[in-house]
Amino acid sequence: MVQLLELWHNTGVYQLTLDQFVMIVVGLGLLYLAIAKKFEPLLLVPIGFGGILANIPGVDIAVGDGVLHQFYTMGIETGVFPLVIFMGVGAMTDFGPLLANPKTLFLGAAAQFGIFATLLGALVFSAYGIFDFNVAEAAAIGIIGGADGPTAIYVAGQLAPHLLGAIAVSAYSYMALVPIIQPPIMRLLTTESERQIEMKQLREVSQREKIFFPLMLLVLVAMFVPSAAPLLGMFCFGNLMKECGVVDRLSSTVQNALINITTIFLGLAVGSKLKADQFLVAETIGILSLGMVAFAIGTATGVLMAKLMNLLTAQKINPLIGAAGVSAVPMAARVANRVGLEANPQNFLLMHAMGPNVAGVIGSAVAAGILIQFAS
Repeated sequence: MVQLLELWHNTGVYQLTLDQFVMIVVGLGLLYLAIAKKFEPLLLVPIGFGGILANIPGVDIAVGDGVLHQFYTMGIETGVFPLVIFMGVGAMTDFGPLLANPKTLFLGAAAQFGIFATLLGALVFSAYGIFDFNVAEAAAIGIIGGADGPTAIYVAGQLAPHLLGAIAVSAYSYMALVPIIQPPIMRLLTTESERQIEMKQLREVSQREKIFFPLMLLVLVAMFVPSAAPLLGMFCFGNLMKECGVVDRLSSTVQNALINITTIFLGLAVGSKLKADQFLVAETIGILSLGMVAFAIGTATGVLMAKLMNLLTAQKINPLIGAAGVSAVPMAARVANRVGLEANPQNFLLMHAMGPNVAGVIGSAVAAGILIQFAS
């Protein structure tokens, strides 16, 4: 009888707390969104599964020598996993639309305003006692506004690792909800005639330009913001492998096998930070709320910058592409194209929107470097 009682006390059912049960349900919810609703499945499947594993009682899988903690220590604490993914993203990115219409760089830059506005907002709320975030934590939350999952994970891992789970879930959830969140903001800030603006076909960009641009970009940005060099460097290196045309095997590996393997380990490592004692705290509600605000502000400022540019330049651009300045590639560009087609069936904005979309990736990497440099 004593042995049976001891066996019962060692079971997970006996040791399960309410908080752990809630987090297991959260993990199942993430899996449901990924599988049934197709919301960022490549990340939410391993994150959700990792979150379930991390909250199984009686098993220290997410702490100490546990395998999930080892993944976290090896890849996120060191910053390796987000950097490898950024290299893969670079290898899948085409700078052509940005180079064909360099003005769209301003749209990508404007969309990063949501990052810094949210940082200031988090500090103001903390000053009034609503939340309790320091500068580093506020910076890590603000980067959600860049709508770039690897960047958000990288910054959170550097500045506020204890908030990593909530920040990662928030960032990828809002990225997945781009088709729902952005269109109402875009329609609110534009008129029907503005949404109907047709843009001229982009010029063809030479291979020489595409090779030179990532090298020039890295050198210029690294000289002014050295802390942005790791993210931007991996991004530019991946793109150079794609565009130079002499390392196709390396480029193919980075775009496929390497980024897929890294994504699996990254997701499980992030899931290890969904432990109940780290996630079920008041700060999580603040992170989710401020993340939504950051994303909305980034979308709005991108559209407003496009409208301002139309007042100052003769060649009009469709303000809808400004919303693609958030770096949810290529989903934000597809949303801009879809809303444009609703207003004008002959209005194909996808390639035009890819310019600010790619600029947003660059902008979020630069913003991340600035935040790490001044908040560390």
